[in-house]
This record gives sequence, structure tokens and C-alpha cells, in this order.
Amino acid sequence: MEPEGKREKATFAAGCFWGVEAAFRGIPGVTETQVGYTGGQTTLPTYEQVCMDRTGHAEAVEVTFDPEKVSFAELLRIFWQIHDPTTPNRQGPDVGSQYRSAIFTHSDEQKRVAEESRAALDRSGRFRRPVVTEIVPAQAFWRAEEYHQRYLEKHGRASCHL
Repeated sequence: MEPEGKREKATFAAGCFWGVEAAFRGIPGVTETQVGYTGGQTTLPTYEQVCMDRTGHAEAVEVTFDPEKVSFAELLRIFWQIHDPTTPNRQGPDVGSQYRSAIFTHSDEQKRVAEESRAALDRSGRFRRPVVTEIVPAQAFWRAEEYHQRYLEKHGRASCHL
């Protein structure tokens, strides 16, 4: 991952954050990723609190990217491919609002592009059920505990349901 160039942030929730982070880490133009919690009410939530589905947070990935090398629209394309955006509060065997499908936007432009992308996906017929991904303004992002960062690089793909 190259650090030079302009930087923007994108934040995605699509189930277990380990696999979501791994999907974005190898994309040319992505300069950094970190897993954490966003969209909830608790300050400094822990993994245990979020897993109890009582804080309102989603497991999420904050992606830092160079928009001259990869567009937000391209990141959305990847986001739609790596999970089922039609299952509310669930991805595979993981159940709870912490596993919801969500895009946390960092600008009006990201909101516009995300809404257009979601509508196009819904119209495409790719899924039998409606897309339920929420699109909301980015809130405080709480970095997850260090052992969660780059988890699949440390432990292998067999550790994740994605």
C-alpha cells in the first residue's frame, strides 16, 4: 500500500470485519485499512460489548484511499460483491445488528454515489430480495483491539465466514 497522493476515507460494514478488511487491503489505491466499530451510542466500545449487540455499533472497516488511483464507486463495486446486502442484521452465520450492511458516508458526494449505486443494484435483478444496506453519515469510528487488525493475514482465511 502506497502512502503518497491525495487521501479520502470510506467506511463499510458488511458482516465480520476480518474478511471485509482483507477484501479491501489488496486494492491498488487503498493506502490503509483498519477495523473497528461505528454507528452506535457507546463511547470506546469493546469487542465484547459490540458482540452482545447492545451498543448499536456495526463491525466496520475504515478504508483510506487515493481517489486518483481508485474511485469511491469502485470501492462500492467491491463492497457489493463481498456480502449479501439483502439480509438485515445478518451475514452468513453471524446474526445481530453489529453485522448489518451499511455505508457510512464521509461527504455529500459519497452519499450521492452510494445511493445511486444501491438503487442501480436493486434494479439490476441480481438479488431476489430488496437491498437493505443503510447509507448514513459517518460517525465516530472506534478502532478495534489490535488483535483484530489484519486478522486474516495473521490467522488465515479459515478463521472467517466470508
